[in-house]
Amino acid sequence: MTIADRWLLPDGMDEVLPPQATRMEELRRALLDLYDRWGYDLVMPPAVEFLDSLLTGTGTDLDLQTFKLTDQLTGRMMGASADVTPQVARMDAHSLKREGPVRLCYCTTVLRAQADKHQGGRSPTQVGVELFGHAGLEADIEILKLALSSLEVAGATRIHLALSHITIYRALIRAANWPAEAERALFEAIERKAFNAVDQLVAEHVSDPELARMLGQLPRLHGGAEVLEQAQTSLANGPDAVKASLDQLVRLHQAVTDAHPGVSVYFDLAELRGYQYHTGMVFAAYVPGYGQALAKGGRYDDTGRDFGRPRPATGFSMDLKPLATLAAREPGVDGIWAPASGDAALIETIAALRAQGERVIQALPGQQTGPAAHRCNRQLTLRDSAWRIEPLN
Repeated sequence: MTIADRWLLPDGMDEVLPPQATRMEELRRALLDLYDRWGYDLVMPPAVEFLDSLLTGTGTDLDLQTFKLTDQLTGRMMGASADVTPQVARMDAHSLKREGPVRLCYCTTVLRAQADKHQGGRSPTQVGVELFGHAGLEADIEILKLALSSLEVAGATRIHLALSHITIYRALIRAANWPAEAERALFEAIERKAFNAVDQLVAEHVSDPELARMLGQLPRLHGGAEVLEQAQTSLANGPDAVKASLDQLVRLHQAVTDAHPGVSVYFDLAELRGYQYHTGMVFAAYVPGYGQALAKGGRYDDTGRDFGRPRPATGFSMDLKPLATLAAREPGVDGIWAPASGDAALIETIAALRAQGERVIQALPGQQTGPAAHRCNRQLTLRDSAWRIEPLN
């Protein structure tokens, strides 16, 4: 290894330097304050847990993203957290054991074995909220509104919300008695919007002509609010769960429109992101200029079942790093410059100013950089035997 190589970071690992680190910290505080006002309690999950609890109910995707190591004390396999949501679900089900709705929030760095194909990094700073214990649509509405409010606090002025409901596809597949070995092919064809492949698979595996028509129509139902009206007509003969899911989407759309009228909403009724994990509505929020969703979430009931306490759950998460670039701005120039001196009165004045919340930078002997390099617009000057704050010349 050369000297130059020693400073290289692993692929996908990044460091945060000034002023971006300051922006991230300011946004973290603003978001956690927002969540506190909505009644969400802060939790801090551990960075490492035993695999059998860390990966409970999450499917294979999170397993592939998890760094694994052996606990030297017990010999058991552990994993570094790649997603906070399962940990918070464990905390609700096993550690807190509260009755009724429980609102929790968090902000912590996670570690992923593979770079996210959209976001790139392997060490995102994950911030989000989870609402446990309420199966009604009111909880989903609260989560959606809070996600949009989070983006607005971060500085987003134009938001595009993609909204769907996993139950629609799941109910149609169940009604068609679709062969398990063939479902993967249909799933992939729908994800690719390969309509011809979908039509061919449906013709091969669905004998009921009405169910076949609805399954073939499902991936074609995407667009604005008019899609919901089309779906209510096109899927009118579907299972009751399909009708109930469409009614929920109508109510969710109305709630978003009422609370955030400037948000544009897009529906894709065959959006299957998180199919193995989500159990109801799913959403992703986008901002122009960013190629990936800045907020993602949805309903994921019964995650706590393996901990002996199945609970309804809904929530969302975001990566603080790209979020902090939404309203990128240079840090303010509002510091006080103090000369390099051991004068007792000066030391006492500096301490008093810092106690009042002022940013005071005292020069070090022989220091070459001046006030401007340290974002100072004022200085301490000795006038009439007293240290006074004066504007910089």
